[in-house]
Amino acid sequence: MAENDQLSPWWSAPRYADIRPFLMARGAVTRAIRAWFEEQGFAEVETGILQLSPGNETHLHAPRTELTGADGRRSTRYLRTSPEFACKKLLAAGEPRIFEFARVFRDRERGDLHLPEFTMLEWYRAGSSYDAVMADSMAVIAGAAEATGIARFSFRGRSADPFAEPERLTVAAAFARFAGIDLLATISGGEGDRTALAAASAARVRVTDDDTWSDIFSKVLVEHVEPRLGEGRLTILFEYPAPEAALARAKQTDPRVAERFEIYACGVELANGFGELTDAAEQRRRFTAAMDEKQRRYGERYPLDEDFLHAVAEMPQSSGVALGFDRLVMLASGAIRIDQVVWTPPAEEA
Repeated sequence: MAENDQLSPWWSAPRYADIRPFLMARGAVTRAIRAWFEEQGFAEVETGILQLSPGNETHLHAPRTELTGADGRRSTRYLRTSPEFACKKLLAAGEPRIFEFARVFRDRERGDLHLPEFTMLEWYRAGSSYDAVMADSMAVIAGAAEATGIARFSFRGRSADPFAEPERLTVAAAFARFAGIDLLATISGGEGDRTALAAASAARVRVTDDDTWSDIFSKVLVEHVEPRLGEGRLTILFEYPAPEAALARAKQTDPRVAERFEIYACGVELANGFGELTDAAEQRRRFTAAMDEKQRRYGERYPLDEDFLHAVAEMPQSSGVALGFDRLVMLASGAIRIDQVVWTPPAEEA
């Protein structure tokens, strides 16, 4: 490719010709996955993008806008970071199995694996354990590879067989293997002991006075664990520590961990799933704590969606997964950057 082509817009003929095969692969993967969900008895849904609350996690940032009513009054709305709140309202309403190819938005994100606007594939099963959606996830990932005809996923010098039996690894076992840390010894009563984890991690990561237990956990995970996952075959990383439960319920036999898992291929996180929390009071407590921390760190907080919290109390026992669809297409098509597999990449910053 000529130097001028590299500097030209993505829609210039030479550059578009380079990415078009990846986009054709995207279409094949979309059709295959949609057919799989329909065969499994899932209903495809399409939920709203503008939300009262975009999600209540400390480090997720959502673009915001304003709506003007017929009476001239203005109200703040957010572009969703996930369709999760809306989908769980549908579970509370009685839908048993649903999936959505959801357009979602996240501020402060851009890179080879991140875009501010991307597609999240989410699905939920009422009355099923999170083992069921783990199995779904493996079927979806293998189906994407079948749709493109690729035998192995590759990324940054790593490769993984999407058809092989996945490695199953608890988070505690991963921390012990790759960082030499007894993670569960730093958790008591569902809370993390910051001092204990800081001491255990001091030789592995740089710990600052401002770091919380979750900050230290994330540093070890990103620097020492994630790069080792999904080598040769996919890895299911499960039983996340209770302080990182987010919207997952605690494991009945060990409250130090939660029914949360993530799936990795070639060191790339593909999916994040939960055995869903149905305790509205506990969900409110978690959200409030996360927004307090967001206020402390970033000087802002998002409102709580009271309608969602009411739905949590009405939900049946359920499990669900959020899968980064663009990342899956990237691996299944052989692309090397996520913006090569979206039809119209977000405009570059000035």
